[in-house]
Amino acid sequence: MDNPPRLLLVEGSSDERVIRNLHKRFHGGQSIPEFQIKVTGGIDKLLSIIETEIDASGREVLGILPDANGTPEHRWNEVAERVRRARPDVEAGSPAREGTIIAGRPRIGVWLWPDNQTPGELEDFVAEMIPGDDPIWPSAQRYIDGIPEQDRKFAENKTMRAKIHAWLATRKTPGFIGSEIGQGDMRTDGPLVVQFTDWLRKLFA
Repeated sequence: MDNPPRLLLVEGSSDERVIRNLHKRFHGGQSIPEFQIKVTGGIDKLLSIIETEIDASGREVLGILPDANGTPEHRWNEVAERVRRARPDVEAGSPAREGTIIAGRPRIGVWLWPDNQTPGELEDFVAEMIPGDDPIWPSAQRYIDGIPEQDRKFAENKTMRAKIHAWLATRKTPGFIGSEIGQGDMRTDGPLVVQFTDWLRKLFA
């Protein structure tokens, strides 16, 4: 479907896998309604299509889900600027802790990974789902922290991503970020996950 009525924009395939597995986990009872996901291929592309997707024919709901990265305020301002170009009536405000939802047609939602308030990205959200008593997680963190700086091939701001992948490598069926949700290795009842899935449910209701 070229212009699905209910669409969520994400940066990459890892975002899509996490969301699809959470959707599957919560589908039933107080289910998350159906919606389509568009993987944009990075923050620049995501930002560049916000206006077009808001104005798309038949659009009822548009969700926007970028990483906050180093400065949540900066990322919020980048998103809000694009939203206002298509919807001049929208006030900039600031990101809501529980996830932003802007009434109107289309209804627009914004969530900044990990929690709308702090620097970080998808992997920081995923780390919150690792059980507190997981015996491998501390070892995975120590392993990455113990790599000498001159031997690191990842940027400093991608340290959490490296730790998550080190942990993923120890799973019974090692896979991509998001797959472990379906395998039952992650908690989906923590406050941050509940807050995020509540945002999805309200946005696409």
